[in-house]
Amino acid sequence: AAYPPPPADMFGSMPGYEGTVVGGGGYLPPPAPSAPEAPPQPAPDQNQWIIPSLSEDVAREAFKSFAASNCCYSKSPANDGVITKMEPFNTFRYRLETFTESRSTEWAHKPHEGETPDFYTQTAPRPWEVAATPPGLFQNHTEEIRVPYTSSIKDCHVCHASGTLPCEECHGTGYKQCWVCNGSGKQMSDDCHRCSGSGKESCSVCDGRSTKECENCKGKRQLLTYINLKVEWKNNVEDHVLEQSSGMKIDDLRSVSGKELFKNSHYMVYPLTGFPYPAISEASERLVREHQSKYPQTSRVLQQRQTVELIPITKVNYKWKDDSHVYYVFGNENQVSADNYPATCCCTIL
Repeated sequence: AAYPPPPADMFGSMPGYEGTVVGGGGYLPPPAPSAPEAPPQPAPDQNQWIIPSLSEDVAREAFKSFAASNCCYSKSPANDGVITKMEPFNTFRYRLETFTESRSTEWAHKPHEGETPDFYTQTAPRPWEVAATPPGLFQNHTEEIRVPYTSSIKDCHVCHASGTLPCEECHGTGYKQCWVCNGSGKQMSDDCHRCSGSGKESCSVCDGRSTKECENCKGKRQLLTYINLKVEWKNNVEDHVLEQSSGMKIDDLRSVSGKELFKNSHYMVYPLTGFPYPAISEASERLVREHQSKYPQTSRVLQQRQTVELIPITKVNYKWKDDSHVYYVFGNENQVSADNYPATCCCTIL
């Protein structure tokens, strides 16, 4: 059942939480950061930039696994196709991760189950003073915390402190029309055997009591109101993949990993400098600037991490039934992309 919202005057005024409303508002600005930025980062060591060429056997097995994993694909092109050419199109991916903590508050309530209210027994800590520990760096997680010294007891606004509400099924009468005789009390010329001629039967939802327990207060008649603090840790990730001319879609690369050439983390990282491919350095400078401008407005930045990966991409040309076709093998996982697979069928899932 949809219950009416609590009245505006149900919750008191709390120092430091004057803008808190039922249902919550926007994120609360964090305190000013104090940690210094990291020093400029050098370019990765170019000695590690070599990826061994993909062998035909590995490319063929990856293609067979790809075909076998799709029920609508015939295995014939993968098993019988002849590889005619293999071309490497390895590319670089720059990734910036900004791990943030955001906090928001709202007035909340629960059935009062004997808790002692602590409203004004001490000064309530401000939103960013409440202790909360993330489960680990760069891991998304949400936690809700009842703010100390904000709780008080109020009468339930839904049932007006009665603990019960009229049963919606029988409209508070305690009985319903007999379904056998449709309320007539008769079956042919005899009294209805189900309702004994009364035309009605006890409501099975409320057991004939005409009322049900109030779900808002669970029959307790009173509510414990308090300020609920929602803490959200989020890893904000953005990538930049260097353009490559293989014809493969860049979006397909998001699900794979590459050879890690460089990684560093700090409270605030400094843009990567001196990279041989200017597009990577430019992406680093742009993303670092955007993240360090955007996220501190509503969140506290806990850590940043930047990585550069070399992602292997091999374009495989092959012939099957005298026609030429192409597929791609990419990433450390040897995933396959074949948009125009030459032998598909209609699948019906029963």
